[in-house]
Formats: sequence, structure tokens, C-alpha cells
Amino acid sequence: MKLFPALEKRYSAESKSAMEAQRLAHEITFGPVVFQVSRLMVKFGILQMLVDSGHGLTREEIVERSGLSRYAVQVLLESSLTIGTVLYKAGRFEVSKTGWFLLNDPLVRVDMDFNHDVNYLGWFKLEEALLDGKPSGLKTFGEWHTIYEGLSRLPEQVQKSWFGFDHFYSDSAFEEALSIVFTPPPRALLDVGGNTGRWALRCVAHDPEVKVTVMDLPQQIALMKQQTADQPGADRIFGHGVNLLDDSVPFPSGFDAIWMSQFLDCFSEAEVTSILTRAVASMGADSLLFIMETFWDRQRFETAAYCLTQISLYFTALANGNSKMYHSEDMIRCAEEAGLTVQRAVDGLGKGHTILVCKKRQ
Repeated sequence: MKLFPALEKRYSAESKSAMEAQRLAHEITFGPVVFQVSRLMVKFGILQMLVDSGHGLTREEIVERSGLSRYAVQVLLESSLTIGTVLYKAGRFEVSKTGWFLLNDPLVRVDMDFNHDVNYLGWFKLEEALLDGKPSGLKTFGEWHTIYEGLSRLPEQVQKSWFGFDHFYSDSAFEEALSIVFTPPPRALLDVGGNTGRWALRCVAHDPEVKVTVMDLPQQIALMKQQTADQPGADRIFGHGVNLLDDSVPFPSGFDAIWMSQFLDCFSEAEVTSILTRAVASMGADSLLFIMETFWDRQRFETAAYCLTQISLYFTALANGNSKMYHSEDMIRCAEEAGLTVQRAVDGLGKGHTILVCKKRQ
């Protein structure tokens, strides 16, 4: 298993002293409390108050400004002090660097909402999910086989956080991805797992000639049509509703390019191979297939690898029970088993995305 240099350096040798290792072990055991306290310090506006004050606030000033009880403020501040999100100097509380990132890093905020609204209760069933190979935590929301079947019926706030998470990661790479996919420009593009049609809209805005077909679950196609209605270029966006887990369902043919963005991580390796095999059967000799994923092993910064490997457990407990954020070697192996040749890998797009440019093996 190969890793990018920053990851190999971090993961190949012990870097902590005994005291640091013990501290981390305790942080892990109290992880749920640390998360909820930190989330509420943001939600109640306490961290923002401390930033806005310029010189910190006393506990009594925070009680007065927040409207919370003295007890509530006390336990939140004392916990946050030992977590490391606030500092205490001369009788006043101030925001630490970590607290500042909780407030101001948009990715941190997106992940926080996603983990609280979508994952938190479901992760209680992680053990069951790992043993059964099914998304046991999904029962929190409904009786579906996968979360994708129920996206349109999730509670409004859960939907908002799910789509906010999904779009934040993918949207950051779209502009750079367009230059790769449209060189040379395809006339007909198949967007597999196109969700709400955001990529399709970007494509028709980028090229006035291209026609895009979104291939996804029927309920997602209905949502896509709703989201793209009356948007510029919507007359060149079409839907193809299918269950991609049905091995008997073929891919439509006649496309110059097939696009799969943050899609294959929703399936097991066997399912990935099946989907790609059917895609290959529909491809012409000159067709290109593009796979865009955030492979955890190809991250420039270790923090990104950390986040991605934790996100894998969302797939385990809630999404489908058998997929993950993939190591690139695993995805490339699936592509090759399906009859594809990976011509090149383009790294460093958006928030750590990679595009695998593939052709049908001759």
C-alpha cells in the first residue's frame, strides 16, 4: 500500500511521547462529549462572542450575553478550556487557534453539521453494521436498504447537512475538472450518479453544444429535474432512472464521455467492478471514462487523509454498509478488472480530488 510522502511520514513511525499518547487515548474516550461541547460553543455563539470582544470576556459577561444559565456557561467553558478551544488569561476567556478554526474553516463547519445531523445517532450502530455488512444506523431515519433511496424523505435539516457536505467537496473541484473533461469537448456526456444535477448544469453552461444525461435512481432523477428546471441549458439535460445495483441493467451507449464524481465510493469493490464493467460494454473505442474521487492515500496534507478515513464509517453505518473512501490502488484495480486502462491520474483538484482518466482496453 503506497502513500503520498506527507502521509507516509506521519503513519510509519511513532511520533508522540508517552504523555501525549495517553492524552490522545483519553481524548478518544471522551470524543462524543468533546464534539457536542464544541458544536454548542459554536451554536450558542460563545466562540463568536469571544472573537468579537477583541480582548476576551469574563464568565459573567458570557452569561449575560448568551442568555444561558451560569451553570451551563461554566461547564461549557471548563470543558472547552481542557479541550483547547479557549484560553484563560487574567480572569478572561479568549478563543484559541483551534477555536478560531471551528468558527472560520468552512470545511470544519460542513463536517460538523454532517456528523451531527446525519451521522451522530447512526454511529451508535457501527458495531452492528460492521458485523452484518448492512447500514444498521440508517434505521434512525427509515427502513431503506441505502440512504440514497431515502434522501428525498430525510428530515429537512438532515437533507440540508447531507447535501451541504456532498456539494462542498465536489463543487470545489468542478471548475478544474471541466478543463480536463472538455479537452477535447464531448458532444454527449453520461453523468452517472448525477444526484441533483449540479455537474450537469456546469457542463451545459461551460459548453453550449454538449448534451448531458444524468443516470441515477428514479427518485434522484425526479429530484434532479426539480432542481434543474428553468435553469439555463436545462433543455440539454436528460434523465435516465435505473437501479445501478441491478447487474442486469445495461448502460446506455453513444456517449463520448462517462463521468463518475464522488459516486463509486458509494459501492463495494464488487459493485464498483460490476458498474464499471457495464460502463465499458457501452463505450466506443474513443470514449473516455472519468472517475473523480477523494482518495485518502493521495492527499497532500495529512489532515485530509484523517478526515476521509473517518468519513468511510458514514458509509459503513448509514449509507450502504459496504463502501468507503477508497485507496487509489483499490479503485485502479477495480477499473482494470472491468476492462479499463487508466491513462493518467490528475491529483490536487479542489479539496483533494483526483481524476482517473480511463479508456476501454483494446
